[in-house]
Amino acid sequence: MPAILPGQTDLYALTDSRLSLGRPLAEVAQALLGAGVRILQYREKKLKAGQMLEECRLLRRMTEEAGACFIVNDHIDIAILAGADGVHIGQEDLPVPEVRRLVGPDMLIGLSTHAPEEALSAVRAGADYIGVGPIFATQTKEDVVPPVGFSYLDWVSRHIDLPFVAIGGIKEHNIADVAAHGARCCALVSELVGATDIAARVTAVRQAMQKGMAQR
Repeated sequence: MPAILPGQTDLYALTDSRLSLGRPLAEVAQALLGAGVRILQYREKKLKAGQMLEECRLLRRMTEEAGACFIVNDHIDIAILAGADGVHIGQEDLPVPEVRRLVGPDMLIGLSTHAPEEALSAVRAGADYIGVGPIFATQTKEDVVPPVGFSYLDWVSRHIDLPFVAIGGIKEHNIADVAAHGARCCALVSELVGATDIAARVTAVRQAMQKGMAQR
């Protein structure tokens, strides 16, 4: 089955064990997948490589069973070993063409971008999709760049043909505005994994996003 790209589904969930209310990864992932999330990114910054590989292999099995896309953040080696659908990298990571040499022709490569020149460079380099943001200030990632607001999102929605996902500080209360500015896929971390009832939060976020789409 072809991997699902941003834009082919509305929500892109990222894991974060620090924000998951002490619940095990499998429980959080099952709640997200059971609620219909179809892109799940593994993003853990503080764990040892062996534990990350074990967890990624677990998520690979779970996402396959759910018909969902599985992305690994940053760790290209773990993405390959776990058989992930894709890897997501940042501007200071290995260049996209070098990542392609490592992962082969079939694995998705997502690249975070923060400005028009980075988006254009991503297109030229052969990225499969881009991250656009951070839209708002976010506390879930260290060394994050300043918020780009809606101006860059507006520019991408008008000028870039690659699939893209809006990211950074997106919550239920502001996702309608993000969708109204052209985002058809939004990445969320704490708003989903930190919810007491993940399924209910996914439903509420989706409804808010649909209201924003209707405004465009």
